[in-house]
Amino acid sequence: MTLLQFPQSLADKYRPKRLKDFIGLDKPLAVMKALAKRPYPSAWFFIGASGLGKTSLAMALASEIKGEIHHIPSQHCDLETIEEETRRCHYVPMNGGFHVLIVDEADRMSMAAQLALLSKLDATAFPPQTIFIFTANGARNLEDRFLSRCRCLVFEQESFTKKLPEYLQRVYKKETRRSIPVTIAAKIAVDSNYNVRDALMNLEIEIMMARAA
Repeated sequence: MTLLQFPQSLADKYRPKRLKDFIGLDKPLAVMKALAKRPYPSAWFFIGASGLGKTSLAMALASEIKGEIHHIPSQHCDLETIEEETRRCHYVPMNGGFHVLIVDEADRMSMAAQLALLSKLDATAFPPQTIFIFTANGARNLEDRFLSRCRCLVFEQESFTKKLPEYLQRVYKKETRRSIPVTIAAKIAVDSNYNVRDALMNLEIEIMMARAA
């Protein structure tokens, strides 16, 4: 019987904090690693289903370049917030490097916020030493003019098809010192639709069942 305790969920415990900690996401990860080596003022749009690591990758990039993070959570991106956060980006970052402004669920931005960003993302008005990263599950509510100012990276569930079951096996082994059959790990991945966060929560149930055995 394992002595495993859950002071925090597996999804939180294993949330990747460094670029090298990620699995899957081959193209977005390769691009962010290149950006980390040579950061430059730019705007990025991360699009894909929930639970694939969009916000985590943005945070990891900011950590990698020791950027000053400005995080706007979902449903809080209105005109006033955009004006305030971009104003802060005109000051020299605390470490002298870059500002990283992360907007979650950008497809829920108010229209006024989108329109304000049109000028701020233009080369002439772009805040100095700033990297914008917008995340969203879809782009249906976003202005084409806004999207045209961002570099788009698609987060694909298919990138986890092979690596997620292997990752779940490693986590299970680390937490329990036991092995979980590859068939069970693969089923968890499929049942979670390759959503990493959901898969870890479902794996947590398997581990708790092992504790009770």
